[in-house]
Amino acid sequence: MGERMSGDDVQRPDDVNGTDEAHGIDTPGDPASDAATAPARAPRSIRQSLAAIVLAFETIVVFLAALVIWGLAQGDAALGVESALPSWAALVAGGVIILGLIATIGLLRYRWAYTLGWVLQVLIVVSGFINPAMFVVGALFGGMWWYCMVAGSRIDRERAAFAAPGKDQQ
Repeated sequence: MGERMSGDDVQRPDDVNGTDEAHGIDTPGDPASDAATAPARAPRSIRQSLAAIVLAFETIVVFLAALVIWGLAQGDAALGVESALPSWAALVAGGVIILGLIATIGLLRYRWAYTLGWVLQVLIVVSGFINPAMFVVGALFGGMWWYCMVAGSRIDRERAAFAAPGKDQQ
């Protein structure tokens, strides 16, 4: 009825952490050995963090703006007014810009992604020719993008100077 377990059958705390010393086997899941073998990741820059925040909020606003423009086109069609663009064009254009914004968030670790961010800002301002309210939205987000680029770069320079006090500040 009561089978006794030997000392080898009992799991010790050091077995959980990835080393089975009794059998000389490395087991997966050792956070210390995984961290030691993985290269150290550079800390994220303030500029990159601010850019990601602006692009994420801009994604939400562009989605809502695309729905508004699509809805206005639907209303024009219901009234019998001929629109310059088909109603689905707003959704497709908004979707393409949204995909660009999301992709840019993931690519911000590369320097050229910031140029892509500027291109997207210009596209959003140009969308004001379809709906004039987008001029205001594009100007607001373009201003935020500019501020985040300037302030983020300044803060990153100050952090680098603080981290390496022996180097001359440029």
